[in-house]
Amino acid sequence: MKILLDTNIVLDLLLLREPFVKNAREIFLLIENGDIEGYLCATSVTTLYYLVSREKSKKETNKIIENILTLFKVAPVDKKVLQIACKNNGNDYEDSVIYTASDFLNIDIIITRDKKGFLKSDISTMTSKEFMAFWMTKL
Repeated sequence: MKILLDTNIVLDLLLLREPFVKNAREIFLLIENGDIEGYLCATSVTTLYYLVSREKSKKETNKIIENILTLFKVAPVDKKVLQIACKNNGNDYEDSVIYTASDFLNIDIIITRDKKGFLKSDISTMTSKEFMAFWMTKL
């Protein structure tokens, strides 16, 4: 199974945001253990770097991003993705880029806390809590 995490799910773990950190941590562990294939959108990585660097030193931020890039595969964003995202654009262009890039990789599920940003997506979208409940039914 291939999942793509929206930026907000990664931030839930990195910034220990309650009450979301527990489910985010469990999803990261599933990816780390190889139970599921985890992806991030390329644009999410740059956003993560910027937001984490506001809280951490450059050295710490670089290490965090290196660790994330070791764990996740990256959904590329090129001119074609950006153009199609303009046509698909729903409530949020950033989310449109994410689900358009996901579509090119045949991602099974996008995990986000902002499902309304993905209403135009053909890919199943779940919160981290919904995903963990779904995952437990598969065991």
